[in-house]
Order: sequence, then structure tokens, then C-alpha cells
Amino acid sequence: MAGNQASAGHLLRLIRSGAATTRGELQEATGLSRSTVGHRLDQLFRAGWLRGVTGTSTGGRPSARLEFDTDHAVVLVADLETRHGRAAVADLSGRVLAEHSGDLVIADGPDTVLERLARWFGALLDRTGLRPERVCGVGLSVPGPVDWERARLVQPPIMPGWDSYALRERFREFYAEHVGAGHESGPLPVFVDNDANLMALGEQRTHHPDCRAFVFVKASTGIGAGVVVDGEVYRGIDGGAGDIGHIRLHDRPDVVCMCGSPGCLAAVASGGAIAGQLTEAGVPTASGFDVRAHLTAGQPDAVRLTRRAGQRVGEVLVTVVTLLNPGVLVLGGDLASTPFLTGVRELLYQRAMPRTTANLQVLTSDLGDRAGLVGAASMVVDHLYAPDRADARLAALSRTGALAAVPQ
Repeated sequence: MAGNQASAGHLLRLIRSGAATTRGELQEATGLSRSTVGHRLDQLFRAGWLRGVTGTSTGGRPSARLEFDTDHAVVLVADLETRHGRAAVADLSGRVLAEHSGDLVIADGPDTVLERLARWFGALLDRTGLRPERVCGVGLSVPGPVDWERARLVQPPIMPGWDSYALRERFREFYAEHVGAGHESGPLPVFVDNDANLMALGEQRTHHPDCRAFVFVKASTGIGAGVVVDGEVYRGIDGGAGDIGHIRLHDRPDVVCMCGSPGCLAAVASGGAIAGQLTEAGVPTASGFDVRAHLTAGQPDAVRLTRRAGQRVGEVLVTVVTLLNPGVLVLGGDLASTPFLTGVRELLYQRAMPRTTANLQVLTSDLGDRAGLVGAASMVVDHLYAPDRADARLAALSRTGALAAVPQ
């Protein structure tokens, strides 16, 4: 490793990953001299991004180890559902420090939703006593396909008014109005991704870090999937990867999806579809969130229809697991329950080749409602502390004189 590949940002990546956590290990991994490693570590210490810890002794003097300081800044994260929202302040490890949830109707439009979200963030910072200057970035999870580079939604079926909306720019305006400015340099970093992608990232990083091919299926008012390969979210060429809710079922041309197509999986087996079926059966149900309440109460029709929905989703997942050969498949969202899990497993193990499922775990979410929040925090931190971005931020801090004295 040489040149820019051994910059301060690259040293930070080695430390964050655990690949090299002492000065000696960093020298060995990079081929840099002791003085050059020391100089670059000084930059990271002065930014407040590193801390030293005492390593384990093997009989001699304990080695001084380095670790990423996850307390030096915070991120603001939110998970937006169709009728409900959740917002939080998290440290850089994804640990939630304060949280708020409440009604937030996505169909009210982006201006209404984002302004309310900015107010929530302001109240959360007040509650924790954290200054806005401590916020290094914002991560938003949304129930629709996202052009990740531009932070814009692309024809989201259940988000009227959000298509191509300048989400990043408008959110910054609401944030400045209700929270205030205050960032180390330049505009506040705002990142947006599909909810299933971020739930997949949160679950994989937290509970299955060694799984190289990981799939998460979110079944709520709609249905979507997130895929993590070698620790990175796979989004496809324009954010459309994982949109399994709009795969058509051959035997249901009679059901028309919100996207306008007949027979989509989401129109047949989502929480929204089950809500409609329950309402027709005399059990008033408005959304997947209400289906979840019925499941918790053990309502017989909800249990029966959810198991059947799991079977229909399992039909589609046969193709997904055959194509991707994942080690772990996690089910999350409002429908993630024993009946849904049972239905998925029944069809999956019945129709997939034994070779495909021999090493596959099919589980429900461990993080539950917090999966999207944890994933959103990981998204922000991964991007802001990636080598090139970290080096650019260090340069900006140096120009503004914001780097602290080197700790002794």
C-alpha cells in the first residue's frame, strides 16, 4: 500500500475494521515508516476521531491499541413508514441515544413530512442536551426506490408527491429553520435510502457480520428486499434492486397493484393487501401496522391470512435465494411473525433445491423496529468516514483551524 492508499483516511479504515489497531500493525499493513504513521495518526487524533486503549498483555508491557471514537459526534436518523415515523439520535456505532415515534403520514407529501421530522430532531437534541454542532450527518429511510447518489425517490408507488423531489436540499432548509446550522464544513450531509436496504444493513452489521451474502425482506404495507454482499448494500444501477413487491404472480391477474400492474406480489401478500382482506371480512384494518396489532392479539383471520401471505412471498423467494445463494434470510416489518415465517419456510423449503437451502438460515428480525435506524446510522458513518471522504474532511478541518492539539 502506497501513496494515497495509505492516507490518514485509509489508516482509519484499517482501525475501524479491526485489520490493524496498533502503530506497529499499521506500519506492517501499509509499508509506511513509523514517523509517517505517527503523523497521520496525529491528524486523526486532532480531529477527535481516534482514542487509545490499553491492549491485552501477553506477559510484557500491554500494547497501546487504537480504536474509532464513536462518541465524538452523533448522527440523526429516521425511518419513515406509510403512516408512522421513528426518529433518533445515535452515536457512531449505531447505538440509539434518544428516540421518538409518532404519526407521520407519507401521503401528506414531502414538505409536511420533512418539516415535522426536522422538528422531531430539534426536540431530540434538546432532550439529550447535545448541540447541533455535534451532528455529523443525517440518514433517512424511506419506503420507496431511491437514486442514492442524488438522494431522490424514483417513482415510489406508495409515496405520492415524492417522485424526483429535491429531498436533500429541502430537508436542509427545514433543518436550518428548526434546528439551526452548525456543521464542521459545508452543507449538512444528508443521505437517503430505501427502507429494506437500510434494515438489511442494520441487521447484517449488528447480528450477522460474517455473512457474505445476506437478504432482508420487509413485509409491511408494501414488500421490499435489501441485499448486502460482502458488507455493502447492493442497490443495482439506479436503486431498483430488491423491489420484489412488484414481481407478478401468474395466477392473480384479477388484482391490480398501486403501481398499475396486475398481479404484483405486494397487491396480494403485503400488509396493505391483508388489511383490505380483513376489512372485507368484517375486521376493520387500515394498514400493515393494524395487521400487526391483530397478529399480536391472535386474531384468527389475521393469523390465517398472514400465513398465506408468507407462502406467496415464499414462492418469490425461491427464485431470490436460488439466484443469490445467501447464508441468512431475515424477515422484518409489520408482518414478521410466526405465521408469516411459517408460510415462507413452507414454500421455500418445499420448492427450492436442497442445495440452495442447505446452509440457509431463515429468521425474523432481531432489531425489530430499530433495524432501519441502525442501518441509517451505518450508512451515514460508512460514507463520512470512508478513506477519500475522511481525507477531504480532515483537509477542511485543517483549513478552518478546527483540529485540536495532539493529545499527549
